[in-house]
Amino acid sequence: MPTRPDARRLEVKAASGPAPRGGRRAPASEPLAMLVRRGLAPRLSRPDLPFDPALPAAALDTLAERLGHYAFRLFLRGAILAPAGFLPAEASRYLGAVPARAMAEDCVALGLAERRPGGRYRLLVRARSFGGTLEWWVARELSSRLGLEVAIGVRTGAPGVGGDLDVVASAEGRLIYLELKSGPPKHLTDAEVGAFLRRLRAVRPDIALFAVDTALRLADKVLPMFEAALARDGAAPPAPRRLVRETWALTPHLYLASARESLIDNLCRGVAEGLRALAPPAP
Repeated sequence: MPTRPDARRLEVKAASGPAPRGGRRAPASEPLAMLVRRGLAPRLSRPDLPFDPALPAAALDTLAERLGHYAFRLFLRGAILAPAGFLPAEASRYLGAVPARAMAEDCVALGLAERRPGGRYRLLVRARSFGGTLEWWVARELSSRLGLEVAIGVRTGAPGVGGDLDVVASAEGRLIYLELKSGPPKHLTDAEVGAFLRRLRAVRPDIALFAVDTALRLADKVLPMFEAALARDGAAPPAPRRLVRETWALTPHLYLASARESLIDNLCRGVAEGLRALAPPAP
């Protein structure tokens, strides 16, 4: 039977080794630092935007204001899907010819697009999807309206957990995580809902919001998908509670929101409900 080293040998061995390398400094961004404190190694993805995020502040303000219009978001989403160019009517089937043309001209005025022969237009900067633009705009609006510190497109570094955290934010010492879907509910899959719930378990935010940029009802498909996914994972069956319009509380810390009337207003309502749920009982 091998002899175990005595205390002196253990100390000598430890003392003869090199000094450990210094640890990485915490990020200056509070949302990212909160992820580090949870044992994660976050890093930012490259922005996927159809514009330069370093544009002058006035230009970004104007773009953010236009993105507040649901019809413009639908139009820009369609334009991104046509990198070779598009006719205004092709970018969105929900707009008539006149408003579609006006939105194409808005894109030109904003520096997003150029006019092409034959009444066509083309975006100047190619993006893979509208998702990055949605993340940029939502993060900017929540920072402006609620004073949140935000980060977008964050890779967690958690083993076995894929996908980025679309928006992470901090407020009042609490970590907030938002998942944003730019497509309609019919495109949402059980796999995407399951991946979102796995990220929740890895990150353990204080408040989580799953938002679909749609004016359609979440109660028809999205809400039942979450109920079923939570049941499969062995969680207690949620008792969904409607906050306003198509904004739902699944638990005191998990919310669903749509763009019915205003995506940002609905997200603000979810954040407010989550913070109130975390507060101590009223006297």
